[in-house]
Amino acid sequence: MKATVKTTKTKMSLRSKWFNVLLIIGLLSFLIYKENTTVGVTRYEIMSDKIPDSYDKFSIVQISDLHDAEFGENHLEVVNRVKMITPQAIFITGDFIDSNRYNLEKSLILIQELQFVAPIYYVTGNHEVATEDMDNIKGALAELGVRVLSNEADVITLFPGSSIAIGGIDDPLASDLEDDEAVKKSIEQAFKNIPDEMFKVLLSHRPERFDEYAEARIDVTFSGHAHGGQFRMPGVGGLVSPGQGWFPKYSSGVHEKNDSRLVVSRGLGNSIIPVRLFNQPEIVVVTLRKTE
Repeated sequence: MKATVKTTKTKMSLRSKWFNVLLIIGLLSFLIYKENTTVGVTRYEIMSDKIPDSYDKFSIVQISDLHDAEFGENHLEVVNRVKMITPQAIFITGDFIDSNRYNLEKSLILIQELQFVAPIYYVTGNHEVATEDMDNIKGALAELGVRVLSNEADVITLFPGSSIAIGGIDDPLASDLEDDEAVKKSIEQAFKNIPDEMFKVLLSHRPERFDEYAEARIDVTFSGHAHGGQFRMPGVGGLVSPGQGWFPKYSSGVHEKNDSRLVVSRGLGNSIIPVRLFNQPEIVVVTLRKTE
């Protein structure tokens, strides 16, 4: 009789262990699914005494690394979130498409849905360059009213005597120079006619080139490319990213160096590695704040 009780308890114990294992697998699968199919919003403030008074509380939405992903029919989840934010500018910081499954028309639907929300500014990423179809991509975006910034800057004036510069550079993969030299020359060309005292915003796909952005005295740079480190470890950060390798320094958030700030978006889509972990796709919202 005792042996029967012991056998029954052993079977119940095994069932309990298997139930716990299956429960953990189920919860983890749900978490991975949710984190890869829904979009979050992350908000930051950039403060500077160089920001003109009329640009205080100026709101910017950053979208990066779409990689031909789609969140709902016609990108409805992304579109609705951006519309609710009511930004004054939208920045797209590269890898709008994916060179491995290139589908420009699919990604352009997002622009068609957002083109009347706010002025849109765009720079290329390495995937646009890899398609060898950059002229077509830039042309299609320009036809939808997107300001394609190719080593150039626009001076934006809300009121007379109150301006900021928004510049953008092509991904260095498009250049025959080494990445650091390509970035330096592109920034120099983009801001060559911009006064030193003007607040300068740069769109550039690569966060690992922060040294060059800071050296050029850019006030704030918007980048992507790192995909948040793909797998984010609590207390550690991102695990791996293109251009930075293991445990990347710049995979998410706002970084500062010599009065220059870098905003790194975790992006929306994936490329070679198709799954994220603890790394929900994000829309970044940056509010400019004037300080005395």
